[in-house]
Amino acid sequence: MRSKEINYVFIISIVLTILVCIWGIVSPSSFTTAANGGLNFLTVNFAWLYCLAMTAFVFFCLWLGLFSKYKNMRLGPDDSKPEYSNLAWFSMLFSAGMGVGLVFWGTAEPLNYFVAPVGVEAGSKAAMEFAFRKSFLHWGIHPWANYAVLALGLAFMQFRKNKPALISSVFIPLIGDKGAKGWLGKIIDILALIATIGGIGTSLGLGVMQINSGLNQLFGVPETKTVQIALIVILAVIYTLTAVSGIDKGINFVSNLNVKIAVGLMALLVVIGPTVPILNNLFEGVGSYLNNILADTLAVGAFSDEAWYRSWTVFYWAWWIAWAPFTGSFIARISKGRTISEFIKGVILLPAGFSVIWFAIFGTLGIEQGLDLAKEAIASTSTALFVVLEQYPLGVFMSIVIFILICTFFITSANSATFVLGMYSEEGTLQPTKKSMFIWGVLMAVLAATMLLASDDGLTMMQTLSIVAAFPFTFIMLAAMPATMKALKEDYPVYLRNTGK
Repeated sequence: MRSKEINYVFIISIVLTILVCIWGIVSPSSFTTAANGGLNFLTVNFAWLYCLAMTAFVFFCLWLGLFSKYKNMRLGPDDSKPEYSNLAWFSMLFSAGMGVGLVFWGTAEPLNYFVAPVGVEAGSKAAMEFAFRKSFLHWGIHPWANYAVLALGLAFMQFRKNKPALISSVFIPLIGDKGAKGWLGKIIDILALIATIGGIGTSLGLGVMQINSGLNQLFGVPETKTVQIALIVILAVIYTLTAVSGIDKGINFVSNLNVKIAVGLMALLVVIGPTVPILNNLFEGVGSYLNNILADTLAVGAFSDEAWYRSWTVFYWAWWIAWAPFTGSFIARISKGRTISEFIKGVILLPAGFSVIWFAIFGTLGIEQGLDLAKEAIASTSTALFVVLEQYPLGVFMSIVIFILICTFFITSANSATFVLGMYSEEGTLQPTKKSMFIWGVLMAVLAATMLLASDDGLTMMQTLSIVAAFPFTFIMLAAMPATMKALKEDYPVYLRNTGK
């Protein structure tokens, strides 16, 4: 019976995806109008909800993992051990959680804030502080707490309670097995699939655009739709093969490669770049970020530039929620045997720290070149980083390394998503078949290609539409917290008895 229900969810998700693709190709103008209208409605009327949700996620996760009596419980049997080393685990969760977005925005985002800050003069010291504070906010603790809320509940249910690796399983403590298998569980799983498909399809398209820009900067390859479609085909073959080869081989290998390249590049840039400004901006930026974190998290522009906050902070909160089903599911899949305390530190604090250091380095590289160069760089987000690197020694070499990193981040985001979609499609199995992963790998490539061909703004509209479609998932995320708490409370006596505490 369960198999038929899951197939039903799978079919609905596929049909909806195909209809969106057809809509984008047949009537790109109405597609654009609908997507923009939906996003504008949500960010104007529900900005407060997104801010409230993200704040709740941070407080819930940090309390649960650092201070609660549940922090030493394991995501699995009490005698279980982690399946992956700390390095492998961190590499995979970080690569899946940020992916190509970190490279895409690492320089471009701080420069956007430096050029057009809120309430201070562009290009000033105050604009620098604003740039780093907001970049750290958007890519620091909050997105990872957002992932952890879902991942923690899912890992607990699938490894300690032996439930299917489906988002609906998180809510069994609240609605029971019957409810999770019924219409409510179906809706939850459909929303998870739609959010995953939209988020990943958009990210793949953005990644391909930046890869094409890198090829153009380095080798003069033209930036055309034909080249981008060819890149999608080539990369789809690679990410599908690495997904089909499994977590232990393909995904783990590429993720480890990602982190090693990223760390090596960061170290090199600190040495040959503006070392002292990078360190100064990092430390003072972190201080400003932490000092203002609560006010900035809840800011919707009521007392300043409302349009700016809708376009950046509120947009990011909505975007991270749209990514939560996929990333949370993948993080849960690789976290068996971790204690809740280990999990929270590894999923929130370490990746947030890595991201903050990344933005301090790449943001400083651009800002140190001055306001005029900053304006030139952000004229095209996909080429901003390459424009900045040209100003430094070994610029061509570093651009090549960045190009490689974009490709490997692209692959890890895509193969992780392929694996998760395979799990969703097969009753929440932890080892999906090669056939289902192959199907999803192809479909994601087709979706990215469709959006590229739909119109010049096709990918932006897909990103917008995915956020609109994922709006109901905000309530699912909020409900995941009491569901997880109920599961922990019910199982705590068993933990005490098994561990003799």
